[in-house]
Amino acid sequence: MDTAVFEIDEDRSERDRALGDWLDALEVDLVVLAGFMELLGTDFIGRFAGRILNVHPSLLPAFPGLHAIEQAVEHGVKIIGVTVHFVDEGVDSGPIVLQEPLELSYPARIVEIEERVHGVEHRLLPRAVRLIAAGRVRPDPANPRAVLVDDGD
Repeated sequence: MDTAVFEIDEDRSERDRALGDWLDALEVDLVVLAGFMELLGTDFIGRFAGRILNVHPSLLPAFPGLHAIEQAVEHGVKIIGVTVHFVDEGVDSGPIVLQEPLELSYPARIVEIEERVHGVEHRLLPRAVRLIAAGRVRPDPANPRAVLVDDGD
């Protein structure tokens, strides 16, 4: 397996360009941002449009960005969850591939919720990758914000 390190200096766009060149050289079909926690520039996102996948610890569009679980608990929601989505230029705003809810009870301990969420993430993200690899995820021609998933499960 090929590996490389792409440090962020003062110019994030240079990191994105080098990363994109490396991925292109490997003929990568799908970029999976599991735990990446960095913003990618619009040039990188455009270069790999429709081929960047992310996992987020909420039922998007609720609680995008950082600290989603904490935000959900602060709001007192009864259901949180996990979303696997394609990355676009916004923050956690791309088309949703898969979602799975989790019920919360209070008092809620963040550490326990994170453990439950990670369990769902570790199951849902590989499932989404398998669906994409099998050609069972495609853009919805009626809605550019959505994808059609032939789940088959």
